[in-house]
Amino acid sequence: MALLPILRFPDVRLKKVAAPIAKIDESLRQLVSDMAETMYEAPGIGLAATQVDVHKQLVIIDISEDKSDLRVFINPRLERCDGFQEGEEGCLSVPGIYEKVERAEQVTVHYLDLEGKEQSLVAEGLLAVCLQHELDHLNGKVFVDHLSQLKQTRIKNRLAKQARVTA
Repeated sequence: MALLPILRFPDVRLKKVAAPIAKIDESLRQLVSDMAETMYEAPGIGLAATQVDVHKQLVIIDISEDKSDLRVFINPRLERCDGFQEGEEGCLSVPGIYEKVERAEQVTVHYLDLEGKEQSLVAEGLLAVCLQHELDHLNGKVFVDHLSQLKQTRIKNRLAKQARVTA
């Protein structure tokens, strides 16, 4: 296992749309393992392959308290979104920034599991938010893209200042 570098907003590679995964093999399983180690170390509850500069349709999520429920979504697609919720979101690619984002309250997602079997999941609450957030990454979007232009500019400036301070 290895820790992977996480791209930071506004890195243009975060805008790249992920390609579908054609084959589930040992290299993909290794990527899942490396992504999980990276996500837990960060610490975070979700990570899209795009965030580690691998532009494939792969998302991992673990919203459990004890990091015991890793979920893997290969080629995920949202089939249905219902309701409305607004909540504060953060992102491993936008460290230290939290803003309110509007999302669907309940989503249905279709995906392949690590065995290549088709799955369908109806999610609500935090899991629904995580799925929408991570699937945005696969489509070249960061949660900041849901905010006003003014907020986006402020976040870019704040992150640039953070980078100068830590450099």
